[in-house]
Amino acid sequence: MGKTLENSLIKKPYTAAQFTDEQLEEFIRCADPVTGPKHFMSHYFYIQHPTKGRMNYVPFDYQDRLIDTYHNFRFSISLMPRQTGKTTSAAGYLLWYAMFNPDSTILIAAHKYTGAQEIMQRIRYAYELCPDFIRAGCTSYNKGSIEFENGSRIVSQTTTETTGRGMSITLLYCDEFAFVRPTIAREFWTSISPTLSTGGKAIITSTPNSDEDQFATIWKGANKCVDDYGNPTQIGINGFKAYQSRWDEHPDRDEKWKQEEMGRIGEERFRREHQCEFLIFDETLINSATLLDLASSNPIEKQGQIRWYHKPKKGNTYLVALDPSLGTGGDQAALQVLELPSCMQVAEWQHNKTPIPGQIRVLREICNYIHEQIGIETEIYYSLENNTLGEAALISLAELGEENIRGIFLSEPAKAGQVRRYRKGFTTTNRSKLAACAKLKNLIEYKKLTISSSNLISELKNFVASGGSFAAKPGETDDLVMSLLLVVRMIQTLQNFDPELDNKLRDGDADFIEPMPFVMLSG
Repeated sequence: MGKTLENSLIKKPYTAAQFTDEQLEEFIRCADPVTGPKHFMSHYFYIQHPTKGRMNYVPFDYQDRLIDTYHNFRFSISLMPRQTGKTTSAAGYLLWYAMFNPDSTILIAAHKYTGAQEIMQRIRYAYELCPDFIRAGCTSYNKGSIEFENGSRIVSQTTTETTGRGMSITLLYCDEFAFVRPTIAREFWTSISPTLSTGGKAIITSTPNSDEDQFATIWKGANKCVDDYGNPTQIGINGFKAYQSRWDEHPDRDEKWKQEEMGRIGEERFRREHQCEFLIFDETLINSATLLDLASSNPIEKQGQIRWYHKPKKGNTYLVALDPSLGTGGDQAALQVLELPSCMQVAEWQHNKTPIPGQIRVLREICNYIHEQIGIETEIYYSLENNTLGEAALISLAELGEENIRGIFLSEPAKAGQVRRYRKGFTTTNRSKLAACAKLKNLIEYKKLTISSSNLISELKNFVASGGSFAAKPGETDDLVMSLLLVVRMIQTLQNFDPELDNKLRDGDADFIEPMPFVMLSG
């Protein structure tokens, strides 16, 4: 007689069964609230090894500590290298929790649908190989959920803004949480946190990605383990217990393995995937290792929405660039102020509800403030993007009067043989944007440009390759970056007339700079 789902894979619910004394003793050991998880996983939890096939789970030392962290702390967050068994360990613990904690609702939230299904497959595989005297009977057995006769259930879903909303969650497991889209991760955590406030338990595991995403925020809070009196504690200020393992704790990985792996995936990916450094996964314009090293400073002065990071100084040149917006609450308008020859960001402004005439007045305010601080001994250049909404900005500028703005309106040089009407400012095309991106990449990676703003650094970390160009990740913004690219184009224009500036800021060639992470097409 062939095996069927009913008589082989699962245990029928609500059926009477006889147990030997030895089986009862084993069941009691598995049900023990303190030592139960480890006993169950080391004796009755089977896994599928990629090369060795079916085998009993035998935890390494770091996995043993990981299970302790899962079990002994209400909230835990684990930062671990790739392929070190964090998800497998979690699958075994979740299966134990569901079978030996009646009336529990366990939610698995994975960053992708395939990830959620993979975790459930590991749980189903282990459950099907578990002996009947240990495992609970099933009332429902599907790819996305399992319900047990003791009232517990395991549900797996892709992480979205509404995942888990309305559920009474006993245990939440978030897998590879750092790779959930940042906007979704923030909304998900805002939505799910209230469901945990009534006593729910949370386990978060991931390899790192950006140092500013929701996973990184929780991780940083978990590592602040000092109470109000200065005493160290086991858990962080956010209530999470932090756990981290190293790649070389795996017994099969040594220095030889490291060199071979680095040869396959590169140093940057090795640092992220195995050394657990918060290097951004996406193809950012700026090298992710460089982004990690960027350090912001606090504004020394604020004038409304204008943030000043450095005082203007005599003898320097200042560039002020406006990337306009409609000012209706959608996209942000942004202004960047850069100092030459130091190439240092000294101020910025952004707002999404200032109409275009107001944006021009802010531009005037910044230019005039620099002039008031220094006087006539400095050069001030200002400009704006003149296509799309820039046309309206040019009209507002004309109505205000250039004579009322201290400085020189800098425009890109007219092209040879240009027939159509010449407009002031800078026209942004895909070609000009790519050229500015390449220059910005060089200036930052060669440490020729100093960034002061944390907001700008955040946008650079989300400024990624997109369709043959660069743009913000979905749900993120890049207005500050776009205004900075306009400043870069102003610098390139001034380089044509200032040999000293050109020599200082020309592209570096002493060392290797990684190429732009996309393929440029001619045309």
